[in-house]
Amino acid sequence: MSEYYNYIKALHLIFVITWFAGLFYIPRLFIYHIEASQKPSPEKEILTNQLQLMTKRLWYIITWPSAVLAVLFAVWLLILAPHFLQQPWMHVKLGFVALLIAYHLKNHQIFNQLQRNEVKYTSNYMRIWNEGATIILFAIVFLVILKSAFNWIFGVVGIIVLGILLMLGIKLYKRIRNKNPKA
Repeated sequence: MSEYYNYIKALHLIFVITWFAGLFYIPRLFIYHIEASQKPSPEKEILTNQLQLMTKRLWYIITWPSAVLAVLFAVWLLILAPHFLQQPWMHVKLGFVALLIAYHLKNHQIFNQLQRNEVKYTSNYMRIWNEGATIILFAIVFLVILKSAFNWIFGVVGIIVLGILLMLGIKLYKRIRNKNPKA
């Protein structure tokens, strides 16, 4: 392996982290944007303009560059260590990475819609959507740490349990919020 392998790996990890940071935050901004679209004027326009600016900066200055750099450094790592492509856990991990890229692209579609003030989703839907990156992150981290294609089955069961817990948390939060609108 190249003497630079660990530097490339560190850069890959840094950009994965910043990519996920963007993917964790962008649906939150979508929620605020959707909720702002239901407010009366001039509050609606003020909030919408500010949220469009915030999402545009997050999306194009942090999230997209991080996604591209994370993928480029990942490809470089696989070129330096092609034996990883022979391991079943890596195949499963790359499947989750493909899912992450699909999630990213769907967020881009939602981003474009909201930039045009087209609200097609409810804030409650976005709260559930917001958990997508969390579930994918859990799956990828466990695969990378355990390096086992068999243990990913247990991981999927864990992800389903995590998803159920997240949905219950969202429902609980919605109840609390409905009782106390300032929460």
